[in-house]
Amino acid sequence: MNQHPGVIGRKLGMTQVFGEDGTVTACTVVEAASVVVAKRTLEKDGYSALVVGIGELPEKRANKPGAAFFKKANVTPKQKLRELRCSPEFAASVEVGQPLKVESLFEEGQLVDVQGVTRGRGFTGVMRRHNFKGNRMTHGTHEYRRHGGSIGTRMTPGRVKLGMKMPGHSGNETVSVLNQRVAKLVPGDNLVLVAGAIPGPRGCLVSVRGAIKRSGGKKAA
Repeated sequence: MNQHPGVIGRKLGMTQVFGEDGTVTACTVVEAASVVVAKRTLEKDGYSALVVGIGELPEKRANKPGAAFFKKANVTPKQKLRELRCSPEFAASVEVGQPLKVESLFEEGQLVDVQGVTRGRGFTGVMRRHNFKGNRMTHGTHEYRRHGGSIGTRMTPGRVKLGMKMPGHSGNETVSVLNQRVAKLVPGDNLVLVAGAIPGPRGCLVSVRGAIKRSGGKKAA
């Protein structure tokens, strides 16, 4: 389980970063203006985590339990909340109500894991959903050009096997992209520029954390 420091943010879109040697890197801009609204501790909950929130919610739209929760943390109501596992030492170093600064969590060149929800594509066929080749387009093919073909046998076993690739709902799945490089940090606006593309459309909620499978996951002391 990833317990490296991280934040949640909103994907703003893509841009370019020019290096000193003239190289151009395509980057995704993430606005990571997160605030700590609660903690999970080993003594009380059995594990260590931070509950972080992002986005301002009008007070009249917060229900009574939610309003009391945010009032206890002395923060304004937030639109989205996420729980991020972390080490007990990191949880102890952060206070409730404190905003998470990107410059204190990441550094340029660090490797991070980014998780988001992909763009929903609705009900799609096998060619778009599973990259099927499709049937041939000539020699008498009629109304079967984009079909999936046979899906099973007859009497034995007399059913469609589990895991058969068929048409259905596509997209809208949680996807993680591992070992992406932090190309640039903009501390004044709490922006993290991640090299390459990350899942989801503009405005979607993503989480950025130190890479779990590479040594670059933790920020250097």
